[in-house]
Amino acid sequence: MVCIITGDIVGSRKLKETWLEGLKTALKKVGGHKWEIYRGDSFQLEVKAEEALKSAIYLKACIRTNKAADVRMGVGLGNIKTKRAKLTEASGDVFVNSGIAFDRLKQSKVNLSIKTDFPQFDEEINVLLKLSLIAMDSWGIVAAEMVKHALEHENILQSELAVISGRTQSSVSEALKRAHFSEIMEMDKLFRKKLNQLLSV
Repeated sequence: MVCIITGDIVGSRKLKETWLEGLKTALKKVGGHKWEIYRGDSFQLEVKAEEALKSAIYLKACIRTNKAADVRMGVGLGNIKTKRAKLTEASGDVFVNSGIAFDRLKQSKVNLSIKTDFPQFDEEINVLLKLSLIAMDSWGIVAAEMVKHALEHENILQSELAVISGRTQSSVSEALKRAHFSEIMEMDKLFRKKLNQLLSV
């Protein structure tokens, strides 16, 4: 089982072009070579199933470091049937699930949703995502920046994050608290646990 994230940049035409370089850098970081940008502001990338939420959270943080920028993402889990050189030309239920999750975003009035072949799992995780979006959709530039740094440099002390970001330790701590970073990481941990339980049945 793999994950395909289908996304687009909200209101990209109103933004300065700097978001595009930021998006490319973020996609390379989480997707390696397995990503593609199409139609100017839409993208698709492949990541490991267990990295699905963390990758989406990281992409969200990277985009939110641009003032007024945001991103919509449909997260699909499943299998790839046919691989192609271009990710957008491959097929399999993972692509169908990702597309369905993405198409439901406007209807559900949310910016992040997940779809698998397990409805109960989807229902539980999507409730958690809706709650987490209360925090993530209101990230300011500094909070998003700190989440980005924290995900890029996991398992390091806040004092080290302060050096990397050029901020004081107290401002790093405050920004991560404001971003509800520890709670969002707890959600990711629970997602991984539930996914492992699902795959081990």
